[in-house]
Amino acid sequence: MEYVTLNTGAKMPIEGFGVFQVKDKEVCYQSVYDAIKTGYRLFDTATSYGNEDALGRAVKDAIRDGLCTREELFITSKLWVSDMKTEETAYQGVLRSLEKTGLEYLDLYLLHQAMGDYFAAWRGMEKAYHEGKLKAIGVSNFYPNILTNFCETVDVIPAVNQIETHPWYVQPQALETAKYYGVIVEAWAPLGGGRYNEEDMSVIQKIADKYHKSNAQILLRWNVDRGVVVIPKSTHLERIQANFDIFDFALTEEEINEIAKLDMGYTGTRAKHFDPDFVRMCLNRSL
Repeated sequence: MEYVTLNTGAKMPIEGFGVFQVKDKEVCYQSVYDAIKTGYRLFDTATSYGNEDALGRAVKDAIRDGLCTREELFITSKLWVSDMKTEETAYQGVLRSLEKTGLEYLDLYLLHQAMGDYFAAWRGMEKAYHEGKLKAIGVSNFYPNILTNFCETVDVIPAVNQIETHPWYVQPQALETAKYYGVIVEAWAPLGGGRYNEEDMSVIQKIADKYHKSNAQILLRWNVDRGVVVIPKSTHLERIQANFDIFDFALTEEEINEIAKLDMGYTGTRAKHFDPDFVRMCLNRSL
């Protein structure tokens, strides 16, 4: 496993396991347990995913069974927009996440969207951070202009910005802005999330053949070689194991740049954060 160092000094695995849209709690439990057994140590959930409890149960059972210790794990969750109203509603949201996971602390907690009163919400998260309930705090889906304004305003600089980035949505300015403020970039949908053209895969396949790897392994390694944390998701044991097998090779700079030419820009994403209808949908979604 390779690691990145957060601005808190903590080490964060550069590859983890996500559980977005794993709504069946028993499936989520088994997938997380299998991922821990495979070697994953970073896990990503969110209040809005509805599976914090299943992930927490898998973590506790894996620790009980001697697969890992709590200290070896890096557990992330996120605050949903409905709790991003005041400092107190955010703080209570943190407490609910802790209760649902059954954990005494979370290694990282993120503002899920740059919506609502996210400055007030951040203060609530800062309170939990200073109390030790959260070991690090960060943001998600903060575009460069928003992250810049945020970092220039808050007391605690975010440790992480979790954004969509993959070869079809390269986001170079997002990486540059994060680096300027010492923020680690974490990629959701690192495998593209179905946002690509099939003919583009010939570029990936050529490189995969060279390294005797799968296309998915090349896509994950591409972000890792950019210093971006990846959190692929799967509920199938073979894919869980294959996605973890990316640490015995590295792409050349030429290959990284060649893959980056597949960039579709903002048209390559389905989560239209600049769309007023998308924003209204998030603001009106209560959990």
